Amino acid sequence: MRKIKNIHLNDDPDIYQCFGCSPHNEFGLQLEFWDEGDELISYWNPRPVLQSYPGVVHGGIQATLLDEIAGWVVYVKCGTVGLTAEMKVKFRQPLYVDQGEVTIRAGLTEQNTRMATIQARIINTSGKTCAEAEIRYFLVPETEAREKYHYPGIDAFYEP
Repeated sequence: MRKIKNIHLNDDPDIYQCFGCSPHNEFGLQLEFWDEGDELISYWNPRPVLQSYPGVVHGGIQATLLDEIAGWVVYVKCGTVGLTAEMKVKFRQPLYVDQGEVTIRAGLTEQNTRMATIQARIINTSGKTCAEAEIRYFLVPETEAREKYHYPGIDAFYEP
């Protein structure tokens, strides 16, 4: 398992406030990612401030977790930047805020020049899937991603 470098860490912390992955956003999820070959993996500890019904992580937060890891799959597995086109989430069982660290996994299932499809899931401490999603991304051509979105290329995400 290889740690994925957050390529935005050197960005201005007042500007880099991504709710999903910025360590500078005190209200955000502050996700980090690891490459396990076919899948990316992240670990996250739910906080009570992100609940809906008492003790249950809000469904919108769960969808954000799934979308965020899928976006990083686009970075490191598709070699470009992507924009969420469609997301189908299925909530299988409640994700509780007081049961410790959860695991988020995602992998690329299909890709062509314009679109990528990613499967993602949130797994609780008992190993049960609480939520899963099929997420489709519009892919930006790599040359445009480098010019407009400062995409640095796949190698930038890994230590040499």
